[in-house]
Amino acid sequence: MSNSQLLDWTTPEALPVHVSFIMDGNGRWAKRRGEERTAGHRAGSETVQRVVRECRKLGIKYITLYTFSRENWARPKKEVSFLFELLVSFLKKELPSLMEQDIRLNIFGEMSDLPLTARTALQHAMKKTEKNTSMTLNLALNYSGREEIIRAVKQLVADSVSADEITEKTFADRLYSSGIPDPDLMIRTSGEIRLSNFMLFQHAYSEMYFTETLWPDFSIEEFHDVLKAYAARERRFGKTGDQLNND
Repeated sequence: MSNSQLLDWTTPEALPVHVSFIMDGNGRWAKRRGEERTAGHRAGSETVQRVVRECRKLGIKYITLYTFSRENWARPKKEVSFLFELLVSFLKKELPSLMEQDIRLNIFGEMSDLPLTARTALQHAMKKTEKNTSMTLNLALNYSGREEIIRAVKQLVADSVSADEITEKTFADRLYSSGIPDPDLMIRTSGEIRLSNFMLFQHAYSEMYFTETLWPDFSIEEFHDVLKAYAARERRFGKTGDQLNND
């Protein structure tokens, strides 16, 4: 049966196992209201809380949030400092909820470059939630898709893996996402239509959805609409529609 034949988008067969988000538009949201960019980031963190809870409620097993890219270090120092202060505050506030919902926290990216307070809060939250199994929340922090690929290549060399032994699996095993299925669905808000160096290897066959909505305004209702659209798509992975329908 193809995805387009599934009538109920809320069934496990119709829902994506892994959803990734490029949470774009916080600054523009604030600017349109005549407020500081920090107000947009605060509002965006509230959207994160709503989306995480909804994904858990629906039974989506993995979500990955593009939280802070390596390129984001070029932003004004005041804004960067605020973002990490907001992250620490978010972790402290949401940790009890993560435990209650049985959600494990995981990080994609180089943590060593992060501020000490952020590293400490992240390590505490990851340790506290490491045995949770109902859902995994991945935060892409200090993350670069190209750097991740280079890092994996270096690990293959360090592990003395021969050219004949290099496969998609041996390569993927050395990515931050090792052991986690690739995203079935990638959602980007704010009208930008690009990946912005986000999970370049993992998004090879992801369904993509781009919306003009700014991240702080991204509602659960719109998220449901995206999931309905996803359920209606036919994922062929190189096959024809007839092949899939005859499987």
